Amino acid sequence: MSIKYDFTGKVALITGSSSGIGAATAQLFAKSGANVVVTGRNADSVAKVAKQCTDVSPKQLPALEVVGDLTNDEDCNRLIETTVQTFGKIDILVNSAGSGFYFNIDATDFMEKFSLALKTNLNSLVYMTHKCVPHLAKTRGNIINISSVSSKKSSSGESPYCVSKAAVNMFTKCMAAELGPKRIRVNAILSGVVDTNFNTVFEISKELIDEINKSIGQKYPVGRVGQPEDIANTVAYLASDTAAGFLTGSLVVADGGDIAANVSYD
Repeated sequence: MSIKYDFTGKVALITGSSSGIGAATAQLFAKSGANVVVTGRNADSVAKVAKQCTDVSPKQLPALEVVGDLTNDEDCNRLIETTVQTFGKIDILVNSAGSGFYFNIDATDFMEKFSLALKTNLNSLVYMTHKCVPHLAKTRGNIINISSVSSKKSSSGESPYCVSKAAVNMFTKCMAAELGPKRIRVNAILSGVVDTNFNTVFEISKELIDEINKSIGQKYPVGRVGQPEDIANTVAYLASDTAAGFLTGSLVVADGGDIAANVSYD
């Protein structure tokens, strides 16, 4: 039996929602009755996901489309302001935007790439949280941050990504403690390998990515890598005050057994 959530009347702002985990999350919130905000850097992708959200919405609620780059503070401000102007409030913030950064320490442009990793995966998340807190305090809302098992597993050549995600974990716990008196819950999801276009950062073919995912999936205790919907379902659970109202500061592992089985991607 599938679990159904009711987010009728709620406003969910999902960053990085023009593809992958963010897109699946936006669609699930829309299907559950929420007003959703779809945002990303590509206008066509944003429009496509927004239409999908409207189509699955029980009342055909139109999704708000905002095109922007979250590494730009002005775009972040416009995203939040447009959301509040359109819907009047924010109940749920899902910080899903992020990218992979894999470079060795002796790379000539390592510091530049390391700074970009922090700016993309951490700073934008911190800034969105900073700016959304006044609105979430009014609704006693909650924040879900998308982290990674890489925050718990060191790996050669992956320090920019691992460090940025480890910082997301600590920021999540700090915010849970700090925002508790405002009745804002803050949790994070440590995702395992998920079959999305995220891995195109490696600039390899889709066919090779599929082969890699199949190989990794065979090592996972559940026998497969994740799908965007797997993480979206976990987001919905954490966002539900009825189901998860006593959870805050939690780092929820949704990884198919990656960490438990000490899976190596080599």
